[in-house]
Amino acid sequence: MSAAASSPTTTPRKVAKPIRGRAGIVLRFRTMARTGIRMMFHDWLKMAGTMLGVVFAVVLSNQQLGTFLGLLYKNVMFVRNTPAELWLVPPGAETVQGGKVIPYSDILAARTVAGVQEAQPLVFATATVTLPSGGSEPVNLVGVSYPNYLGGPWNVIVGSKDVLNRPDTMMFEDSERETLGALNLGSVREVNGRKVTVGGFTWGLVPFGPSYAFADYELARELTRLPRDQANFGLVKLSPGVDPNDAKKRVAEHVAKDTQVLTKTEFEGIIVKNILTKTAIGITFGTSTVFGLVVGFVIVSLSMFSSVVDNIREFGTLKAIGATTFDLAILLFVQSVLYGVMGSVIGLFLVTRMAVGIRSAKLALNLPPQLTFGTIFVMVMMCVMASSLALLRIRKVEPAMVFR
Repeated sequence: MSAAASSPTTTPRKVAKPIRGRAGIVLRFRTMARTGIRMMFHDWLKMAGTMLGVVFAVVLSNQQLGTFLGLLYKNVMFVRNTPAELWLVPPGAETVQGGKVIPYSDILAARTVAGVQEAQPLVFATATVTLPSGGSEPVNLVGVSYPNYLGGPWNVIVGSKDVLNRPDTMMFEDSERETLGALNLGSVREVNGRKVTVGGFTWGLVPFGPSYAFADYELARELTRLPRDQANFGLVKLSPGVDPNDAKKRVAEHVAKDTQVLTKTEFEGIIVKNILTKTAIGITFGTSTVFGLVVGFVIVSLSMFSSVVDNIREFGTLKAIGATTFDLAILLFVQSVLYGVMGSVIGLFLVTRMAVGIRSAKLALNLPPQLTFGTIFVMVMMCVMASSLALLRIRKVEPAMVFR
């Protein structure tokens, strides 16, 4: 037997292949993300300081925006809560207020248009309530028509809107009961010199001015001495399925040339534009919101830059073992996203608690869901921009500094 045949069979050893390239982007992202999170939670005080900047920006900006949206709602709530799809308004009207009138014949003409379910006149004027102790208080007197009362009231908490069909009966705002002389159900007050009975109360119907007080259309017309052939506004309710824009064109052909026919959305847009361009509300609250964002951005930028400086040797070590500037950018990106999300959640919680605490009939923070999601997005972007400033410092870090 040959030596070759008698020797045992040997299994060749596997030789590890040398690493000739970097790890994939997914592995690099996961590794740097873990490293960034550990660096964040390693220094609790530094993390709390950075988080404070985000929370401050969230609280201040949302408080200002919520107040602004609340005031804006006060000006558009009458239009928004009216079930009428079309409004007949006097020429040049930019908000719901008295003073100007339209012909009553426009209301009658609108009723004849195809697709119109009903059309009702609306009285809107300032009235004076005489107090038992002397003096007087103004209210926005709203005259609505029986039986559907397209112009309100809404948010009725005591009584029913059907009480307006009783002779000389009105509904007032509950939060103004003490202001109007300790009103109660059945109280009698003089409105524009005529005695009326309190039949119910609403809540939260306090616009940017005197509160709303509701009366039957004929009673309100007599209190304001409005001629029978005139009305302050017209409300048009359409049949189900009728397109408001198509109905608007048809109604406009039947009313006086000076009378504007507007959809609910159009009239609300006109009011908002008037508030933003002709009052100081938009500038005041807009400036405060920007101020909060700028201050928050500065705090976050300084905190993240300071964090980079304090951990400069750690970043140098990461570079020494092969991390690139792109890898470190991933680390800062993950940190900035976490700062933005966690700071936003804490800040939004504080804002919602604040909104509950200060909520009243005269002022309530309006915090729609869009504002919540928008806040998180803006804060994350703000933190990412702040981290980009810190990245400029990291780019200059030399790996050799670790050995000095």
